[in-house]
Amino acid sequence: MFTGIVEELGEITAVETLDDACRFRLRGPVVTQGAKHGDSIAVNGVCLTVVDYEGDEFTADVMAETLNRSSLGALKAGSRVNLERPMAVGERLGGHIVQGHVDGTGEILERKPSEHWEIVKISLPADLTRYVVEKGSITVDGISLTVVDAGPDHFTVSLIPTTLDLTTLGHKQPGDPVNLEVDVIAKYVERMLGDRAQGAGR
Repeated sequence: MFTGIVEELGEITAVETLDDACRFRLRGPVVTQGAKHGDSIAVNGVCLTVVDYEGDEFTADVMAETLNRSSLGALKAGSRVNLERPMAVGERLGGHIVQGHVDGTGEILERKPSEHWEIVKISLPADLTRYVVEKGSITVDGISLTVVDAGPDHFTVSLIPTTLDLTTLGHKQPGDPVNLEVDVIAKYVERMLGDRAQGAGR
């Protein structure tokens, strides 16, 4: 489990294309500290498994299912990525509960800078709309953010200078894709209420 608090802005150093997958080599001096084979690291919000590591770099395999459901397929050598290690038991939950299981992708639609923050408008797939509410939590490229406004096909977030400086959202422009993970609690509530309604119907 992750919290959506990005630890560092890493870099894709190599991409190896396989028949139905690809293998990334990534540089991340912070997240590779103490890393070992089989560890999980979130890359732009996608939970990947460390295959190998050396120095400040590690490799991770990305299956076709992940490439189809996320924006990782658009990454290439030189791409910057958000990196986060799983939360350790007993640590503070700085963001919100993030699984690293991407629900879909959105697109940066608009950026509105101001003196102390920036408003970013992001498209929202129709099947995720019901999970996104004003002042609720959403994960964008692995970053835990608070929804400012929730529309029928988009939402907005407000980014402080720290987020702009230390994550990919400081560099992405309109038209760029982002990974989205909605609040898992909302999905569980929906499922439980649906089961209850079906039980009442019976």
